[in-house]
Amino acid sequence: MLARVANNLFWMGRYIERSEHIARYLSVNYFSSLDAPNEISQSRQFVLQSMLFMVGSPVDDKTHKLQEETILYKIGLDPAYDFSIINNVKHARENANSARDLISTELYEAINKFYHFTLNYPKEVFVKNGLYDFTTNVTEMTAVLRGKIRGTLLHDAVYAIIMLGMNIERATQIIRIINAKYHDALKAQGSYGDKFSKSFEWTTLLKCAESYDMMRRLYKKTPTSISTLEFLILNPNCPRSIMNCLNQVYNHIKILHPSNRYDNQSTAFLIGKVRAEYEYKLVEEIEGNIQIFIEDILHNLTQISLKIEKEFFSF
Repeated sequence: MLARVANNLFWMGRYIERSEHIARYLSVNYFSSLDAPNEISQSRQFVLQSMLFMVGSPVDDKTHKLQEETILYKIGLDPAYDFSIINNVKHARENANSARDLISTELYEAINKFYHFTLNYPKEVFVKNGLYDFTTNVTEMTAVLRGKIRGTLLHDAVYAIIMLGMNIERATQIIRIINAKYHDALKAQGSYGDKFSKSFEWTTLLKCAESYDMMRRLYKKTPTSISTLEFLILNPNCPRSIMNCLNQVYNHIKILHPSNRYDNQSTAFLIGKVRAEYEYKLVEEIEGNIQIFIEDILHNLTQISLKIEKEFFSF
């Protein structure tokens, strides 16, 4: 396999995963605010600021009044905004085109269908009353794509590279969502006299990660900062957790580099080192300095991604 093609497969997986998380964040935040228990969490400006913060375009001037239709269009369908959903889908298709002979017809057709859905979605409908329909279709189509990847591809190096991209991106997006909701929880606090640890934003965070029901099943109580962070960061059985993503990345890198001993400059060594660090992390250590932890894990994920590209995709 050419290094360039391997790089395309890796980024195809990343763009698919990224588009799903952005879409769900838009939908969950927008509609959860309608049932929020306090005035700040219900505020449309608060919700729009949270959306921009999550995609990496925070609002510096808090007095500036954001226009709902403008923000939704920017994040959803604006071809001029690099991190919009439509651009992520476009990039996923471009990367799939470059690796067409290595992926199944079923997967390629599903990606093509996804691309044409986002490309042809009427922006006037989207910004007025199409947010739920658009984001639901995006999340469902990405779920179909994951099914096509698992169900139609050989579970070989091609599959491993795609899954590497998807799991690194999933961990990155989950930590970005945690970062955004952490800042929201600081601003909104709780309702009925509750404070930061019992903020409604932790419930919203779990719903953004499709993990609310399973968290309630495991802990059997209302989400708090401690239980939410522990579940989404450290629980290896939660498919959206950082720990689970790191385990998946480690398993897939071993397919590309099947060795019992790794050089300390290798990607596999770095992934194993980061994975071991979080495997024995206590949630109290994380909550005590959540901002430092977020910066640390984002740095580690970036270093892993760069290491993968340098070792396997250099051309």
